Amino acid sequence: MKAVVLENIVKTYTTKKSIIKAVDDVSFSVEEGEIFGLIGPDGSGKTSIFRILTTLLLADKGNARVLGYDVVKDWKVIRSIIGYMPGRFSLYQDLTVEENLEFFATIFNTTIQENYNLISDIYKQLEPFKTRRAGKLSGGMKQKLALSCALIHKPKILFLDEPTTGVDPVSRKEFWEMLKRLKAQGISIIVSTPYMDEAKLCDRIALMQNGKIMKIDLPQNIVNEFGKNLYAVHSENMFTLLNDLRAYPQTENCFAFGENHHLTMKEDDPNKLNDYLKSTGHNNFTISKIEPGIEDCFMQLMK
Repeated sequence: MKAVVLENIVKTYTTKKSIIKAVDDVSFSVEEGEIFGLIGPDGSGKTSIFRILTTLLLADKGNARVLGYDVVKDWKVIRSIIGYMPGRFSLYQDLTVEENLEFFATIFNTTIQENYNLISDIYKQLEPFKTRRAGKLSGGMKQKLALSCALIHKPKILFLDEPTTGVDPVSRKEFWEMLKRLKAQGISIIVSTPYMDEAKLCDRIALMQNGKIMKIDLPQNIVNEFGKNLYAVHSENMFTLLNDLRAYPQTENCFAFGENHHLTMKEDDPNKLNDYLKSTGHNNFTISKIEPGIEDCFMQLMK
């Protein structure tokens, strides 16, 4: 049985000025026991899909099932077998760490002790602060508490909507290590993130933009299909360099990436590019061939 199946899901929002299609005829499935990533920038439709799958939002068209249960007809069953961690911290900030966890355990007719083995790796880091109010925790600790509350009833599937947004790099790394341990316990995990570097930590990913799925595959397969030589170009004046690279007739795609600009060309000739940059007044610049990453693949698919 598939953990999740979406078939031609459409969701629109109406404002005074326009109609926004947040999810545009999206179909995909998630295998049981895998970490599946929805990867895309804010506004690409990730949260709307999560809310439809967790029975918080009705789709305009299409069908969706979670472990075989229909998200409309079987919403009560689905809510009892999933764990959901929304993008915004939504626990009770005036309750302590321990009180929040006890509250969520009680809702699902269980106790902290009954499922402690499932959250022990996470909760051990929280126990020194168990009497602290949730609103006074750091970003990383809030994240761990939210995950503990989502797990306390032993769900079969975890939905994590941008769980590492605004969290420091160390806490992000720890969080993904926790997810791997949860996967080893047989829990299916669906996670959304705008961070392209987190895509490679998933078993499979769906790249999203403007409510549409651009590509679904293993992260490495997506990188292997890049199909172009990629160059990192650096100069003293990066703003002028970006404009000049985009004006270069042979440029296929160019965007800023950290300290460099990443470039693909229609005619792959670095020597001609070198001459062009000299002719536009650039003196101290470097052109280096590099391996593409998920973000490079995303930008290529967008173009």
